[in-house]
Amino acid sequence: MGAWAVLTAGDDYPLHQRSEPIAFAGTDRNFYDRYFFNGQSHDGRLFFAAALGVYPHLNIMDAAFSVLANGTQRSVFASRVMHHERMATSVGPIAVEVLEPLRRLRVRVEMTDALAADVIATGLHPPIEEPRFVRRIGARTLMDVTRMTQNVRWEGSLSLDGMVLEASGLLGTRDRSWGVRPIGAADPQPPAPPAPPQFFWLWAPLVFDGLSVFAHTNEDAEGRPWNRSAVLVEHATGLETPLCDPRFALALAPGTRRAAACTLSATLPDGTALEATVVPETWFQMTGLGYGHPTRGHGFNLGELSVGSERVETASVDPAAPVNAHVQALVSAELRVGRRPPVAGRGVLEQLMIGPHRPTGLVGLFDVA
Repeated sequence: MGAWAVLTAGDDYPLHQRSEPIAFAGTDRNFYDRYFFNGQSHDGRLFFAAALGVYPHLNIMDAAFSVLANGTQRSVFASRVMHHERMATSVGPIAVEVLEPLRRLRVRVEMTDALAADVIATGLHPPIEEPRFVRRIGARTLMDVTRMTQNVRWEGSLSLDGMVLEASGLLGTRDRSWGVRPIGAADPQPPAPPAPPQFFWLWAPLVFDGLSVFAHTNEDAEGRPWNRSAVLVEHATGLETPLCDPRFALALAPGTRRAAACTLSATLPDGTALEATVVPETWFQMTGLGYGHPTRGHGFNLGELSVGSERVETASVDPAAPVNAHVQALVSAELRVGRRPPVAGRGVLEQLMIGPHRPTGLVGLFDVA
């Protein structure tokens, strides 16, 4: 099959970075390109999130939209063969549209299982670029990812069981990531000698009046960070201030691998102390967007077009079950900078803890505190 056979709409845009059609994205079958969004009400009683992923070498595009309200998390999933057309960012009833690059994006969900949405995210500031994520197992690349992140204000509405829920004024976060990470079917031959899985991840995008804080850490089994960053962003000017020596103090809830409390401590470049404390209130299961979902995982080949839905009662979720390890906690937050009065905010604390992590006392694959 010649290169002419994979020319797509993207090839008419000046986006090429090598002398090949846009359909070719290097040589790693795990290359992906993804949108992620979330939004929540000021009291945390309504939360929604969306994701759309493109997997060029698997020729698959999938998407999901999930709403957490009144003790129930409801999700719509869609997957299709994309026929190499990466620019057509819609999958069944779910679509993502870039209205103004780096500033305004639209997410639409046609009515599916009594759930629909038409919402627009507008950036509170220009996106930040996080440090490149590179992680290897021996000589094999597990992750090689670039990600940009932005806190946003929403407008539009959701429809849930015939009830219209206003999204206007809700705050949240969006990110765009692309690169290499495990997707689709598992590798049938892992590197030798076999190594037990280990991944420790915390991500805290927080929004306050006029300010945003973005902090994350990836750590090995000893608690040594292999990717850690924290940034303070002024909404009005877009000024980014990297925070020095960021550290997370984490307390796990007994019987889980979930945070009962978390504090971020750092300093501004001039030595001023900064502390952000977060209190988890509600838990959003990332399986509702396909992350680690047993049948709706990212990049699975489900045929030409597959659309499905599910409803999960939050009270029935077992926090110790491995499938429920990846979560976003809806959090209230408090920010203290030097001697200024503390300011209140909201955000999420995303968590994924697999395998041992000595600082938190975790020793096995999925043992609990």
